[in-house]
Amino acid sequence: MTNKAIADYALLSDRHSAALVARDGAVDWLCMPRFDSPSVFAALLDDGAGTWSLRPSGAFEVSRRYVDSTMVLETTFTTPAGTLVLTDALVVGQDCDVHRLGADAPHALAREARCTRGSVELEVLFRPRPSYGRVVPLLSAVPGGIDVKGGPGLFSLSSPVELDVDRERAAATVALAEGRALRFALRGGPIGDPPPGVWTGEEIAARLEATVAMWQAWSAAHQRYDGPYRDLVGHSGRVLQALTYEPTGAVVAAPTTSLPEVPGGERNWDYRYSWVRDASFTLNALWVAACPDEAGEFLSFMTTAAVSYDPEGALQIVFGIGGEYDLTEHELPHLSGWRDSRPVRIGNDAWRQPQIDVYGELLDAVHRLSGQLGALDGEARAFLVALADAAVRHWREPDHGIWEIREPRMHHVYSKVMCWVAVDRAILLADLLEAGDRVEGWRAAREEIRETVLREGWNEEAGAYTQAFGSTTLDASALMMPIVGFLAADDPRMLATIDAVAARLVDEHGLVYRYRADDGLPGREGAFLLCTYWLAQALALAGRVEEAHVVFRRAAAFVNDVGLQAEEVCPRTSELLGNFPQAFSHIGLVNAAWAVFEAQRPTSSC
Repeated sequence: MTNKAIADYALLSDRHSAALVARDGAVDWLCMPRFDSPSVFAALLDDGAGTWSLRPSGAFEVSRRYVDSTMVLETTFTTPAGTLVLTDALVVGQDCDVHRLGADAPHALAREARCTRGSVELEVLFRPRPSYGRVVPLLSAVPGGIDVKGGPGLFSLSSPVELDVDRERAAATVALAEGRALRFALRGGPIGDPPPGVWTGEEIAARLEATVAMWQAWSAAHQRYDGPYRDLVGHSGRVLQALTYEPTGAVVAAPTTSLPEVPGGERNWDYRYSWVRDASFTLNALWVAACPDEAGEFLSFMTTAAVSYDPEGALQIVFGIGGEYDLTEHELPHLSGWRDSRPVRIGNDAWRQPQIDVYGELLDAVHRLSGQLGALDGEARAFLVALADAAVRHWREPDHGIWEIREPRMHHVYSKVMCWVAVDRAILLADLLEAGDRVEGWRAAREEIRETVLREGWNEEAGAYTQAFGSTTLDASALMMPIVGFLAADDPRMLATIDAVAARLVDEHGLVYRYRADDGLPGREGAFLLCTYWLAQALALAGRVEEAHVVFRRAAAFVNDVGLQAEEVCPRTSELLGNFPQAFSHIGLVNAAWAVFEAQRPTSSC
């Protein structure tokens, strides 16, 4: 059973795949060459499922940071005898355009261990277990490293020292004096090709240096936000960029699977796919945190992925990052799960669910970024018009809602509101969509949706807008009503809803739960960081800026030591829970900071 805290991990990304590195120098999660590829290391989910560690022998203290304006990790180990600085990166390439970060990524994890004080004894352990730990590969020593055969890919480990190689693992212990550095790299390639081959230490150093330079160049060219919480917003922008699959512009909800919402429970899902909702929210957040070059690529991805979309049916809510449709869920019973949280799942059956809110989220993102899209081709225009028309057709239907509740469908208030958003944004985009002939019908539908939600979504007993028509259950998603412009934040009923959420949907830390109703699954989940940021954003929109600052800081206090956030916070232990890092949480941080910034700007006077 793996017992490391989720907060102990840091993210590496080349915008194709991701790795998680623990505070002790162990790479316990790596999928290559894509975010959703079978893992090479998965000790995150089972101690026997593969790891690659570089660390000092004996006792040490640890501090970590990302190199300024990058996703290159620097871990400093302090021992009684000396100091070791470990630099880790998924290499983004050397020659790509700064606006296409990672386009020429070589699918390589590079690591440098440098002694900067005294002397350090470095322990090296390389134990790959491809295909989610199901394969014990053949390790073969070659000049300059090791070839790894077995599973769905071939790998080459570059090593500057001779490793003791056996069937199970490769290992070494090396004495490092001050000023000495050892550089390693793991490269992946497909079966059928020759092994990727090893790099020299000089090549690895050059790749690390280029990766730092490329991330810093991207940040300098794209990140211009200068409002409150600037460092948090800038870092969250880089995290969201790191969660974007460069070849298609798809955005993963998180780079991991089956990190639980309830420790030891079964709320364990695979988030390595591109939800229309999450990706649309990400593009909105990148509008604040970074100039989103991906706007056009994402729209192209969506129009391609949904090429067989039937306007009479429902838009699929989640796709593979290459546009795959079938994400059928499977369990991996051979893995024990993080702290015995079973089952471990790959795939996600949410792809089968109808969720009518996605029309609004996608059209809202297109509207926000319309100035960067330029003229749309006929296929894109037809796709977006079809989304608005589908919202008009389907808004009266029940669905599974934003939280993908695996219970019978309901008339979720949030879903209806987002159908209103779909139609509202289509009206605003009518000229771009060349859809002037539809505006009159869209306006009538927009008004009908609004009147119905205001009437049926409000519950007198709850004193708030609630989760679903006729329900007394509070739901934090009602906070989105002012955020998307459906209802002013200072409307009396909206203020009552904000206050109800703040009073009745919070834990002892002041963090916000999604809801507190039975959803058909066992266990009590943690508070949601995204929902807490929504509360801060709604308060800012209502002009209650000091309260918004307080709520924002409550949520932001749960970034880990390298600025990453998970999905939830355990109400009992305050530990981070859920897949990590979570795009939704970083999206919420960015958008709440922007709302505070806007709210405290002085208003102009005539």
